Amino acid sequence: MTNASKFRRRLLAAGSAFAAATLAAAASLAPSVAAAQAWPSKPLRMVVPFTAGGSTDTVARIIAERLGPRLGQPVIVENKAGAGGAVGSDHVAKSAPDGYTMLVGTSSTMAIAPHVYTKLPYEPTRDFAPITLLGTADIMIVVNASLPIKTVEDLLKHAKANPGKLTFASGGNGSISHLLGEYFKSMAKVDLLHVPYRGDAQMVVDLLGGQVDMAFGTAVAFLPHVKTGKVTALAVTNPKRSTTQGHLPTVSEAGVPGYEAVQWFGIAAPSGTPQPIIQRLNDEIRAILQIPEVRQRFGELGFDVVGNTPDEFREFLKAENAKWKRVAEISGTKLD
Repeated sequence: MTNASKFRRRLLAAGSAFAAATLAAAASLAPSVAAAQAWPSKPLRMVVPFTAGGSTDTVARIIAERLGPRLGQPVIVENKAGAGGAVGSDHVAKSAPDGYTMLVGTSSTMAIAPHVYTKLPYEPTRDFAPITLLGTADIMIVVNASLPIKTVEDLLKHAKANPGKLTFASGGNGSISHLLGEYFKSMAKVDLLHVPYRGDAQMVVDLLGGQVDMAFGTAVAFLPHVKTGKVTALAVTNPKRSTTQGHLPTVSEAGVPGYEAVQWFGIAAPSGTPQPIIQRLNDEIRAILQIPEVRQRFGELGFDVVGNTPDEFREFLKAENAKWKRVAEISGTKLD
């Protein structure tokens, strides 16, 4: 056999092997592609890892109400509170990656928890497939209106004159409101007593009733009560003044230089969810975020809409984890 004949045979063999490999790869992808094309064929769950009535729950219900009709299936909001959001988040992380379970993640559950919990059962950047960052919410320092505190300067004076007596509420150990309080104590050099709750709803009730003195929380939770005069807003923790509450100074401006943070909300699915499903959810949710009525509602709640791509959300999540790791180290917060 000539060298030319041998070369032709080797070329044909290589071509056959390549074709077989291509067919095998296509066959392995076929089930997931078919599943994505048939999706959704039953109701979806949107898990909120906090109690009903709080800021995360409010945001979830605004999206779920409009997402269901766009997908042709109901989107049911399911509250799974506990361990500062870790219970619900872990539930989603361990759910089937079939596009029927989503998490409404927050700064607390997806960027703070890994750096304050020593035994967190999930890892945000590994166990979730980012869908989109919904937006950021103003965080305010608020106090019960009966207290003689109208500014951050008043707060610092009162706290230093009454060490350990001013109580600050949070949505739970390891939540953003808890870590912000510890961070404030560290940077302002004041002694505050932490009172944890199982989410925002009961925290707000007790703040209004005077059972606790102050809180670090989202405008979503507190703005209605600020407007009625039941609580006093002192400042926002944002790095710059809020677009919706511009009359309030930042904490950094008001007497604690360098203190800054924002709360954010995003949608994620279990890692391994088929990419066509992730993209469909991203497309539909971003379209919802462009509805004027939705943007107006979020604005009223002190919420700046974002709506980005899955890759952009993934990079944002990495950056947030790096930032909150530093904050956790400064505050010294560690939980089992």
